[in-house]
Amino acid sequence: MCLIFFALNHHPQYSLILAANRDEFYNRPSAQAEFWESRPDILAGRDLQDKTENLPGTWLGITGSGRIAMITNYRDFKNIKANAPSRGPLVTNYLSGNESAEGYLSNISKKAYQYNGFNLLAGTAKELWYYSNYGTDVYKLSSGIFGISNHLLDTPWPKLTTGKRVFSEIINSIPDFKAEDFIEMMADKTIFSDEDLPDTGAGIKRERMLSPAFIESEDYGTRCTTIILATKTGEISFVEKSYRPEPGIKRFTFTLS
Repeated sequence: MCLIFFALNHHPQYSLILAANRDEFYNRPSAQAEFWESRPDILAGRDLQDKTENLPGTWLGITGSGRIAMITNYRDFKNIKANAPSRGPLVTNYLSGNESAEGYLSNISKKAYQYNGFNLLAGTAKELWYYSNYGTDVYKLSSGIFGISNHLLDTPWPKLTTGKRVFSEIINSIPDFKAEDFIEMMADKTIFSDEDLPDTGAGIKRERMLSPAFIESEDYGTRCTTIILATKTGEISFVEKSYRPEPGIKRFTFTLS
């Protein structure tokens, strides 16, 4: 994922409300969200290019028992490690394991230097922990509304501050909001002013292209939007709208075991 907004234990009905965009090269092979044949308890998309683990990597997923994890890349073009391992298994290995989120992220932090930059969230729909290999500590998130793009948690990039405001308005102002309200929000293609953009080593032309919530270019952009609504009583609604290479929408509903 490259843009995530989420409300944790903030809403009277939902323990977690999450909206996320996955940005990736259009030619990188991947599969849309589904319950995996090899691990029927995992609901997630799959990175079909990553063959380094027994299970494929993913960018966001949830299990039938309520384990949830997701990752964004930390954008730092000046310090790319050419032979770094794929970051997708960092999500899969948490989903397929039984280690606590705190313990898992603490162990990841000991070898995080091997990877290119990332932000990793792990836990459940009621308790999330955060770690970045560009940050310092593993820590538990308090209740509230949060956003992550390609820098540290809640870094005020224009698309993050704008999207977080709209996300909050939907949650607080629409009593019967639906997944489609968040999908529409995440489709914002506003390009922000050059003077407001970060310098991540990409050059101003590419920073401009990467500035919207929904990214489009010749070879790279937003591949899908994922919405998760988790009620306090354990009902999960998981909606994924795919844009490339095959447009479509998938919906899953289940109750946590």
